[in-house]
Amino acid sequence: MKRLTGLRRLLLIASFAPLLLAIQPWADARPQDTRPHKIRLARPEPPQPRPQVISMNAWTIGLAGGLLEGAPIRLAAEIARVVDDGDNLHVLPVVTRGAAENLNSLLYLRGIDAAIINSDALEEYKIQVPDIQRRIAYVLNLFPSELHIFVRPEIRTLNDLAGKKVNFNTLGTAAAYSGPLIFSRLNLEVEKTFIPHQVALEQMRKGEMAAVVFITSKPVDAFVRGRWEPGFKFLPLPYESKFEDYYLPAALDGTDYPNLIKPGERVSTIAVPTALVAFNWPANSNRSERVARFIDHLFSRIDRLQGPGFDPKWKSINLAATVPGLTRVPAAQLWLDRQPRATQASQ
Repeated sequence: MKRLTGLRRLLLIASFAPLLLAIQPWADARPQDTRPHKIRLARPEPPQPRPQVISMNAWTIGLAGGLLEGAPIRLAAEIARVVDDGDNLHVLPVVTRGAAENLNSLLYLRGIDAAIINSDALEEYKIQVPDIQRRIAYVLNLFPSELHIFVRPEIRTLNDLAGKKVNFNTLGTAAAYSGPLIFSRLNLEVEKTFIPHQVALEQMRKGEMAAVVFITSKPVDAFVRGRWEPGFKFLPLPYESKFEDYYLPAALDGTDYPNLIKPGERVSTIAVPTALVAFNWPANSNRSERVARFIDHLFSRIDRLQGPGFDPKWKSINLAATVPGLTRVPAAQLWLDRQPRATQASQ
């Protein structure tokens, strides 16, 4: 083979140059990571709360009150007004689904330190929370809610209600919770309804409802102002040992309901204590210190709640009264121990 001259070599290289240039990008190609690249940034430091924010949160109490239309949430709001001390103490009343829900909130809802409950709400937790009576303690026995069993003329005894329609008010109310519990203890099976009492009372007039069960502080406006035909009445329920764990003896009389009870007569019944309770936080914890400050402010200012502009029920409050089935919050007992007159009050 003849050797290529210099000129011919140059011409040959020049003829292949376009082909070499065309394939060069493929020759240099390498597998590329087509995934988007994550840009790593330094994690910013969380903003530090201002001192006033820390102070505000350090002394805030969550108080479970109950249904918006119920008496307990109104009492909770009045408590909040009286104990308010700016950043030193701030009580937040919380609307819940009712008496049983208040206890549930106290046990499991973050931010809740205290609650207004009916004492027999403890019954529901005996199995699922066996140590319930160590986990919560009472601050104050607020007032009793008397049981009213109001019946038509043909109903003469509790046994006459068996199998008949009895209304326990709307779900979430004290009557809807405690009423069936009490009837269960009496082994009394009725056709339970849960409609507004105003509707049920009209059904009673027409003979469509045998009875209504109210559990609230007497006197009840519907019975004071209502006009009832002869024979409509309250059934008596004597206080027995079966009620000693959560209930108190009570009575309705002519001064409560002059249109339904003759002067000098008394109708025996039972009452469900309504109590202000608190979670039993570990001693010396921030939450226990909050509760202690709350108790000090409340007990020291109880006279303001008993003055004008607040619910009249406050006037019957006895700081030393006990709550069946519960022990007192240690901070409340210490406050009472420092007040000789309070400890001498009848219990």
